[in-house]
Amino acid sequence: METPNYIKSLLQPNGKKGTGRKVWSIDLESIWLPFFIATNVQGDTAIPRDALGAPLRLAYDKDGSVKFSKAGRPILKVAPELNQQIRLVRENFTAGLVNYAGQVAHQRPEDYQTEADACREAGEPITEKSQADIQAAIDLVLEQAKAKAEAEKVVTETRKTKREKVAIAA
Repeated sequence: METPNYIKSLLQPNGKKGTGRKVWSIDLESIWLPFFIATNVQGDTAIPRDALGAPLRLAYDKDGSVKFSKAGRPILKVAPELNQQIRLVRENFTAGLVNYAGQVAHQRPEDYQTEADACREAGEPITEKSQADIQAAIDLVLEQAKAKAEAEKVVTETRKTKREKVAIAA
């Protein structure tokens, strides 16, 4: 099976990185808006112009007041029509990836299984080290908690002994 060009292009670095608002981890201003303007021009979508012209909208509470974050900034959300189209693209993209993997696994089952097994085997040392590191961290936290509890017990006993001495002296 020959890999489709659209899959090959997904795997090539292009060096472009957006710095604005992200939607589905993709820059809204430099990627989503030009894409959807182009799809409107081609007649593939009919996203309202106001959604593309003002893609970020204030979020409102149920009582109609402007929503604010805990940091005190107004919350912005993506225009619903635009957000709906982005969700559709994401679902179609995911379906395309699953379909491609399924086709390869179906057409070349032995190669696919060999690669999956090799990947799993190559990842085992990393997984084992992570598990060991997690267990060591848990043991350290438990040890520190035990030491703290014992130190607090000594302090409590010392205070109790001092109070007893003071009571006896009085």
